[in-house]
Amino acid sequence: MLLVCALGCGSNSPPVVAKRLQSPVVSRQSDSLDPALLDDAIGGSEGEAYRVGAGDTLLVAVYGHPELSIAPYAGGLASQNGRLSGLVIDNDGTIQFPLIGSVNIAGKTSAELKHYLEQELVPYVKEPKVTIQVVFTGSIRYYLLGQFTQPGVKYSDRPIRLLEALSLGGSVQLERASLRTAYIARGKRRLPIDFRRLILEGDLRQNIKLRTGDVILVPDKTSEQAFVFAAAAGTNSNRTNVVPFVNGRLNLLQALAASGYGYRDQAQGRLSETRVIRSAGENGELFIIDAARMFQGEVGPFELAPGDVVFVPPTGITNWNEALNQLLPSLQTISGLLTPFVQIKYLSQ
Repeated sequence: MLLVCALGCGSNSPPVVAKRLQSPVVSRQSDSLDPALLDDAIGGSEGEAYRVGAGDTLLVAVYGHPELSIAPYAGGLASQNGRLSGLVIDNDGTIQFPLIGSVNIAGKTSAELKHYLEQELVPYVKEPKVTIQVVFTGSIRYYLLGQFTQPGVKYSDRPIRLLEALSLGGSVQLERASLRTAYIARGKRRLPIDFRRLILEGDLRQNIKLRTGDVILVPDKTSEQAFVFAAAAGTNSNRTNVVPFVNGRLNLLQALAASGYGYRDQAQGRLSETRVIRSAGENGELFIIDAARMFQGEVGPFELAPGDVVFVPPTGITNWNEALNQLLPSLQTISGLLTPFVQIKYLSQ
């Protein structure tokens, strides 16, 4: 009733028009990993030969010397528990070979192993000719962690690609999964793969060939966070804050407020040059945001994305290189938490 009256009584008043605030983005530029850095990070190619590892079974034949052959080809192959018998590589990557003894062969291709054994047999056999065949790949395993219906260690009878590996985990629980922060860990580095583009958009360029031992982690959305590096008032040192997303949302003002960035910091005039680094897979975006006008309500909010790096410089700066030079020491302190793009682009130099 009151609403109707208000509408009727106010019919002669001019309508209230909501003011649309301008964007706080001063500039925005795209960035990407150098192809050489990307190839070094991911590595591998379509024709890359398989490298043997612990748990693999080999057939080894030395031409003219059946006594040195392991499960010789002639006369058929023995089978044990449904698996061809042969030379099994031990957990430490070694084999015991007649005349030669214990040798470490993990990581070698069949061609490299053939050449190696022929060289080692020279003192005992005239012009040895060795044939190698991998008959069981027990070393291929992947680790699926996080938001899978069936996480855990997964084995394969051959090298596979990322989508095939994801299917080994049942399915990804998309309602809870943070695809933007998902990654593949290979050794001590994270690979720059965009899971969102792969799963939701079908971008098969992200469907890379995996290596045994790769760890695929799809975190929960509750672990999403941004990183704020803001100069403490009156100093040239940066304070670092890891700010979590709440229900999948976080804007720049909220992140600055959560980091303790207040009025005194605003007065120094550095907020107008706030930098934001955003990345997904091999691609990144570099933003300059006028956060000073955001504090005054003169421009609209700026929504952050999981993994964003926010930097409020201590003094006036003129370009991105200068900002990155100031930011680099702070990035190194939390390098293990950053996106693969930031790790490779700025920390691997």
